[in-house]
Amino acid sequence: MGLAGEIAAVRGGSGQAGRLLGEFRRTALLVPLSEGNDGGLMSGWQGGIRWIYAFTDEEALARFAVARGAGGGVHEWEYLSILGARLVDAVIPAVEGPTGVAVDVADEDGSMLFPPVMGIVPDAYAMDAEPHRAAAV
Repeated sequence: MGLAGEIAAVRGGSGQAGRLLGEFRRTALLVPLSEGNDGGLMSGWQGGIRWIYAFTDEEALARFAVARGAGGGVHEWEYLSILGARLVDAVIPAVEGPTGVAVDVADEDGSMLFPPVMGIVPDAYAMDAEPHRAAAV
């Protein structure tokens, strides 16, 4: 079914959270690089959380690029292809502060947030972890 299909199923009420998370972890996501010279991953802030932007395919990334004012689409943006598992298990621990992943954010009916909570990110970086564990980070 793929990640986009699992997102659609969950949003439609027939999906399962465990299958969605499993597909997220197995999927090679496209993550645009920030537009500055820092070479970091493009992200935004909402509700005190940094959200790394990730996309299920080039078309979803192109829609996001157009929404952000890039008339030419995806070919103008550099991006990294990375497994969802690597993104949450290796990249998020390297980022300062609470960080989650926002998938296909330009698609109103096809987007999904993977927040920094236990079961998605490593427990030591989860906002809902026990206070002594989160403070050790």
